[in-house]
Amino acid sequence: MAQVKLKGTPIHTVGDLPDKGAQASDFSLTTQDLQDQTLQNYAGKKKILNIVPSLDTGVCAASAKTFEGRADSLDNTVVITVSMDLPFAQQRFCSAEGIDNVVTLSAFRSPEFGKDYGVELVDGPMRGLLARAVVVLDESNRVIYTELVPEIAQEPDYDSAVAALG
Repeated sequence: MAQVKLKGTPIHTVGDLPDKGAQASDFSLTTQDLQDQTLQNYAGKKKILNIVPSLDTGVCAASAKTFEGRADSLDNTVVITVSMDLPFAQQRFCSAEGIDNVVTLSAFRSPEFGKDYGVELVDGPMRGLLARAVVVLDESNRVIYTELVPEIAQEPDYDSAVAALG
């Protein structure tokens, strides 16, 4: 169990992020058109998993937009923003914000994602949502970088995440 803060108040996650060098757990997450996606859908690509509580918050929106701005310059890499938001809300957000280089996937049908990646919030007012985190995977789905953002109201370290790609 890890601890993060929400505006200074401690809250906990269900576990810890995957270890660097570990094989990432597969997942089945939902696209904007209600299709299931797994890691296999992105085989042979590096992946940045931008995990956020909800795209309806300013900081989550900022992280999606920042990764959107960097996605074009990343070779053989897909940026995936994962939240508990319904796919319809993700689609509205992407349309309104011009997000088309970042894939949004919903964990609303997949509670195991939050447990497998150690990011499900288990107490506090955001219980049941996902903590803010970044997990970077190589082409073989090995974990090469992780960051559990210590304060949910803070943006992740984009530069370190991108630098981990090599």
